[in-house]
Amino acid sequence: MTAQVQRDFLVSHIVDRLTEYLVIDHDMEITDALKIVYQSKTYQQLQDEDGGLYAQSPSYIYELLKRELCI
Repeated sequence: MTAQVQRDFLVSHIVDRLTEYLVIDHDMEITDALKIVYQSKTYQQLQDEDGGLYAQSPSYIYELLKRELCI
């Protein structure tokens, strides 16, 4: 498995978890949660290969997202 495929897999998994956390914690629809995740600065940072945020745990990244959204 190439490094790019591994990174894409990790990002996808993290997006899934962030969406799940938002749905559960804030009683929102999946589509609304996905929209929030994909439009966030946290997601932009997650996409940055040099930043390495994708190597962190989904719960840690969720804390970053919550701070960004002030929730």
